[in-house]
Amino acid sequence: MNWILLRGLTREQGHWGDFPRQLSLRFPGHRFHCLDLPGTGTHLKDPSPSTIAGIRQCVQDYAAHIPGPVGLLGLSMGGMVALDWAQADPARVANLVLINTSSGLSPPWRRMRPAAFGEALGMALRRNVEERERGILQLTSNRPVGQALETNWLVVQRQRPVTRRTALAQMRAAATYRPHAAAPAVNGLLLASAGDRIVHWHCSRALGQRWHWPLRIHPDAGHDLPLDAPDWVLEQFRTVA
Repeated sequence: MNWILLRGLTREQGHWGDFPRQLSLRFPGHRFHCLDLPGTGTHLKDPSPSTIAGIRQCVQDYAAHIPGPVGLLGLSMGGMVALDWAQADPARVANLVLINTSSGLSPPWRRMRPAAFGEALGMALRRNVEERERGILQLTSNRPVGQALETNWLVVQRQRPVTRRTALAQMRAAATYRPHAAAPAVNGLLLASAGDRIVHWHCSRALGQRWHWPLRIHPDAGHDLPLDAPDWVLEQFRTVA
């Protein structure tokens, strides 16, 4: 099966690091494709819509060359895009893995913890790119962040800088997203981190309770679960691969 990987707010495929290669090595019978959201990465010059549905429509166009049916793996806001896609195009999407994502099924203070909102706002106002990227890493990861990783993220941002306009459009899209009531006709799996300091894991639980999808919870990883606990994520992924 072809799997499409989607990152979250202001992030792009360069922020996956080694995770796509690990997926390919662990599951050689599948193909994994990293797609960027409009306004980021390879689609940096595309304006970002301010709704999840609008972003999803762009991503569908980007993925037109990938044979279906496909599986979608989405992290954070990428999970919202993946979920909206599964509901809009059930004939094309067969499997869905959502990591530390949220929706209008949860209250705002769980979708973004108040302390995280303050930190994120402070980082957004920083003009020093190095300080901003280091701050994002420290907020999204609960593990020691090595210099090599910091350098890589800094290079990504300098080569393909996300504009403030894109960031604001994505934030509006994420804040206003609410899935349709009907359950997507897919095999769904929810992965969450109890140690996530941005999104409360109860947001994933709300989605699981709504559609009776299995929920797996890591005890202490941060919001960027594939970065903090890649082996754990790969083991959970085995149940849908």
